[in-house]
This record gives sequence, C-alpha cells and structure tokens, in this order.
Amino acid sequence: MKKLLVVVDMQKDFIDGALGTEEAVKIVGPAAEKIRKAKEQGADVVFTKDTHHKDYLMTQEGRKLPVPHCVKGTEGWELDGSLKELAKGCRILEKPTFGSMELAGIAREKEYEEIELIGLCTDICVISNAMILKAALPEAVVRVDPACCAGVTPESHNNALKAMKACQIETEEGK
Repeated sequence: MKKLLVVVDMQKDFIDGALGTEEAVKIVGPAAEKIRKAKEQGADVVFTKDTHHKDYLMTQEGRKLPVPHCVKGTEGWELDGSLKELAKGCRILEKPTFGSMELAGIAREKEYEEIELIGLCTDICVISNAMILKAALPEAVVRVDPACCAGVTPESHNNALKAMKACQIETEEGK
C-alpha cells in the first residue's frame, strides 16, 4: 500500500512564535516520533510550509489576521529545530494559503492509497489539506492523527476533527 505522511506547517511561528500555543509545543515530540516511524516503514513524507512575504498585511489573509507570521526567510518561517533534521531528504512544499493544490497534484500523481496528516493548525491548514486530499483521491484512506495536531484553541481543534470525520476523514488516534 502506497503511504504518504503530510507534516503540515510545523514552523516556529505556529509552535512558539507569533501564533504559537502550549498545545502546539506539546505535539512536537509525538510528531517527530511519527515522522521517524513513517520513514522507517518506507512511507513518503512531505512537509508543507506556510509561506508569506513582506506584503502579508496587504493580503486578504493579512487583513483578516493582522499578525505577521511565517514570512519567508525569517526564523519563524523555519521548521522547528527538531523537525528540520527529519525533513532532510523529504519534499518541502511552500504554500501561500491554507491548502496546497500542489500537494493534491502530487498525491494524485503518485496514487497514494493511504494519507495521514499531522501538524498545525488542525482547524485551518490541516483541515484544508485533508479536505483537498480527500477530494483529489476519494477512494484513498485519509487520516488525521489528533495527538500530533493542535488547533488555534482546543475547542477549534475538536470542532475541526468533527467536521473532518463527517467528511469521511479518519480522526481516531492510533489507526
């Protein structure tokens, strides 16, 4: 079975920077372990990076969320230190918005049968990419590991998991 692990936006600004949360800090260790295991088992691993530029505040997103974050070339744009090493040899996709159409294209081209997503934020970029991947590959098993994700708030994390489950995206831990 062709498997893909998608590591969504595990960048410093979302962990302990401009938009960081305690919950995000807590998932770094479990996420690193999941990435190690996936690589050992021969799964493909793709990282996404939220990527903005100096004009961020002039964009639609910037006007609605006026907190500069993940500006290309800044420390906050970088992957968390412990994950940087794990990303070596993996494909890293820069995306200017919540979901990545490029990721969906790659997944469709490679015909993955199982796709798991982990990362940040459950209620924004994780759900966006999970929905896009499910639409691109409706017969693939698309799964999100709640223990390796964090939302803007615990409540929004749980709401996103419920929404994904309603769309036939698996959200139970340990599957």
